[in-house]
Amino acid sequence: MDHPGHDVTGMSLTDEELMLAAARGDLSAFGQLVSRHQTSAWNVAYRFLGNAADAEDVAQEAFLRVLDAAPRYRATAKFRTFLYRIVTRLCIDLSRRRVSRLADVESLLDHRAGPLESAVDDERAGQVRKALMALPDKQRMAVVLRYFENQGHREIAAALGTTVKGAERLLSRARILLEPLLAGLRDGE
Repeated sequence: MDHPGHDVTGMSLTDEELMLAAARGDLSAFGQLVSRHQTSAWNVAYRFLGNAADAEDVAQEAFLRVLDAAPRYRATAKFRTFLYRIVTRLCIDLSRRRVSRLADVESLLDHRAGPLESAVDDERAGQVRKALMALPDKQRMAVVLRYFENQGHREIAAALGTTVKGAERLLSRARILLEPLLAGLRDGE
């Protein structure tokens, strides 16, 4: 008996194998991809946009685009990189279309923290969110992918459609801009 996400030997399929199966019309394979990556797609969008509803919209639209692109998909890069590239484009497009706002800000920090830790972290999270929102779009996305999603320079470059050196420059410029904005956090203020 075949199980979604497994080959005939019972081994788990890679994301790339699932995407190729989805390209052949296997919707259970696509569902497996969504299950594996919906949280990280939402997290990237949320950290970039700062709004839960917008992040949900972007994550949903990203997976619709993944499904639409499935017949043209070639496993030349990790699926996650392919997905992040779509999420990145959607976030930047949405950011450019809307009026700048900082509504519905929630903690950027670990949601598993207890009530005391959460109360202490709320102010810091607000400062981090405000500092991130001050960055230009591509720098902000580079920071989100690097520091919140633990992506390397190569993956960031692929997601942003730039070179590895370009990704390094984006992160370097972002650090320079963030330094004065976040200096108080390091000092324990």
